[in-house]
Amino acid sequence: MSEIRVPRPRRRRPLRTVVGLLVLLAVIGYFAVQRASNGGGAPYCVASAQASAPGGSAETYEMSPEQAANAATIAAVGIAKGLPDRAVTIALATAMQESALRNLDHGDRDSLGLFQQRPSMGWGTPEQITDPVYSAAIFYDHLVDVPGYSRLPLTVAAQKVQRSGYPQAYAKHEPDATVLTAAFGGAGSVDCGGPAPTEPGDPQRVRDGLDRIFGKDALHTVRPQGEQAGQGGRSTGGGGAEPEVTLVEKRDGGESAARHSRAMAHWAVANSRELGISRVSYGQREWVAGQDRGRWQDRDGADAKNGADDPRGAGPGEVRIFLSRGTR
Repeated sequence: MSEIRVPRPRRRRPLRTVVGLLVLLAVIGYFAVQRASNGGGAPYCVASAQASAPGGSAETYEMSPEQAANAATIAAVGIAKGLPDRAVTIALATAMQESALRNLDHGDRDSLGLFQQRPSMGWGTPEQITDPVYSAAIFYDHLVDVPGYSRLPLTVAAQKVQRSGYPQAYAKHEPDATVLTAAFGGAGSVDCGGPAPTEPGDPQRVRDGLDRIFGKDALHTVRPQGEQAGQGGRSTGGGGAEPEVTLVEKRDGGESAARHSRAMAHWAVANSRELGISRVSYGQREWVAGQDRGRWQDRDGADAKNGADDPRGAGPGEVRIFLSRGTR
């Protein structure tokens, strides 16, 4: 009778499994540290506003760079027109509902763009409607024609402009739109993380973008590149001056000029990925691409790296926008 051989059970190899898990955790930890320490990883933006109640935490709203750039344009157009925060909040909430702050090339019937405006209803050509500056401007033009719009419930004011089939849908976006309004033009801020730009930026594109929104701004002057002195005329040093666009508030511009400056500074941060912007300085704060989790930093705080001697710091009433020289 032949012997029946029973196969021995193969030994499991827990060590290999453990090593694999450790490697996976190490990789995850590496990318988490990259994002936390220097803004590396996938690009993202966070708008924040001061807490509405004493002792509360800041209110925030997260978005992609595309959404942040569109929100910045909507807010900046309203501010450039001299409209109140309420108008900006209504516009932002409307675009959040209609397109999720994306410049869509499709929609219901012939609806297009951030506000899903229809060429067949007289809003403009498809090319115009898909231009964020134009679409925001014409929305505001229709909004201000609504009697007492600033005192109406947001959903009512938005509906009088949009004539939507779902008029109540705008209301749910009001809290987040209020945060965005404060972030782009008020006491809040817009932080954008992600890697620093590798391609060189073009200062003319920045100037053109600002000109399209603010036009011949009566509250600011643009300082020529050769005169970008900043703090006391010090050179930026380190291998030649970075391309720069500096806007300076005119004397006696008051709060209106300061509001424009805040909108310009945060517009630059929100568009940094698209325009190759590497640094923005305004007031006693600065934002640097790829550093500090993409957050604005106080230059005069205890953790400021260069303090008051930072040659890229902004002087009183200045918004300084620096462009990448490129790393490739």
